[in-house]
Amino acid sequence: MDVIAQRVAAAQCGSNPSVIGRMKSGWLVIGQTQPLPGYCQLLADPVVPTINDLKGDARAQYLADMAAVGDALLTVTDAVRINYETWCNLAPSLHTHIVPRYASEDPEKATCPAGTVYDYDAARPFSLEQDGPFMKAMRRYLNL
Repeated sequence: MDVIAQRVAAAQCGSNPSVIGRMKSGWLVIGQTQPLPGYCQLLADPVVPTINDLKGDARAQYLADMAAVGDALLTVTDAVRINYETWCNLAPSLHTHIVPRYASEDPEKATCPAGTVYDYDAARPFSLEQDGPFMKAMRRYLNL
């Protein structure tokens, strides 16, 4: 079981502290590190390898949930745009990185994919104490 499938299993049993809430298509979680404030992931549940494995309403729901998270991030942070990254290369379980981007970013980084210019491993780790207010605001906005 890859790391994404493990996080989904932990969310299902209530033991994943990074869970913001259950959406119709899966679990919204805050990133384990915060290279940019408000970085989240949408984890598909049930777990499937790629978006192409979702059909019809399930695919439409995943994409709608992804966009709704972006709307929420634009409202609860001072982000100026949202990047959506669905790769599923390293962990072949469908998940999307939803990354708020800010006017305050270094201009040389602002136009590049966050994963290529920010060191996610060295970023501030998720902290329930520090990130709790953000998570609560996201829950409120998304009615989770």
